[in-house]
Amino acid sequence: MTPVLRVGLLGCSSIARRRTLPALRATPAAAVTAVAARDPRRAEAFAAESGTGAAALTYEQLLAADDVDAVYVSLPNSEHHRWAEAALLAGKHVLCEKPMTTTAAATTALTRLAAERGLVLRENFTFLHHPQHARVQRLLADGRIGAPRTLTAEFCIPPLPGTDIRYRADLGGGALLDAGVYPLRLARLLLGPGLAVAGATLRVDKARDVDVAGLVLLVSPDGVFASLGFGFQHGYRSRYAVHGATGTLTADKAFTPPATWQPVLRVEEQDHTEEHTLPAADQFALAVAAFTTAALAGPDPTGAATAAPCTDTARLVDEVLATAVRVPDHEELRR
Repeated sequence: MTPVLRVGLLGCSSIARRRTLPALRATPAAAVTAVAARDPRRAEAFAAESGTGAAALTYEQLLAADDVDAVYVSLPNSEHHRWAEAALLAGKHVLCEKPMTTTAAATTALTRLAAERGLVLRENFTFLHHPQHARVQRLLADGRIGAPRTLTAEFCIPPLPGTDIRYRADLGGGALLDAGVYPLRLARLLLGPGLAVAGATLRVDKARDVDVAGLVLLVSPDGVFASLGFGFQHGYRSRYAVHGATGTLTADKAFTPPATWQPVLRVEEQDHTEEHTLPAADQFALAVAAFTTAALAGPDPTGAATAAPCTDTARLVDEVLATAVRVPDHEELRR
């Protein structure tokens, strides 16, 4: 018989409902067997919606269930460490929504625990699985725009409803941990390890005590600059550009492309422009498939390789929070 990874959903978030659950249902090697939420009625409704016959359980019951091999954690950011750790201690593989935790120390502790237990632990940055970024890496490696000099990236969304948990400081809210981690993780992907924070600014909603926008400047060990913008106060922007010695390579809808989107990578030189149109890809389905394959393979031989970018990105978040210049939200200044 073909092996199947039995997955329990810890949390009934919007991203779980809209994107991850459909991806799990579409993955032949995965089966949703349990759902847990703080509110039992919500778990029951979500389990019924899944169409999989999944049981509605408490968090503790799900972690103790014999028919759960892996746990998908989509709780508020402040709860990721606690419950991912509990799942690993219970012998379950873990797919954790980003950010894995809210501190570098906690992220490092989780990756070490997973390695000690021989379990798969993945941070669910689904954009990393979209083929467009591998194509970008190949174009850069081939010297298509010359030596990279500067990376610019933006991930911005319009203001959220006032009750959204991303405005809750006690739940690990804020634009840096929600949106800013995307361009930070991209910089690690394209520019490699050893990035340093050269400067940072966070716009802070003082009433809620959370950052709502920010700009981070990084520099790589070989002197490549990165300028990264993010926030909850903008029209939607999800794009990046690598500016090289001889040209610029641009990607649009870089972090959250629809599954039907055909990416267009644009190469611009002084007297020449070309476009590379790529096939559409469902990055959520690809991320779930990659996690499922790794978990079914047994002890994770790629654990160290996947852990390093997670801990490195978490380190950059810590450095931004420690060094950023904080300015008041402009909406507050008008009041």
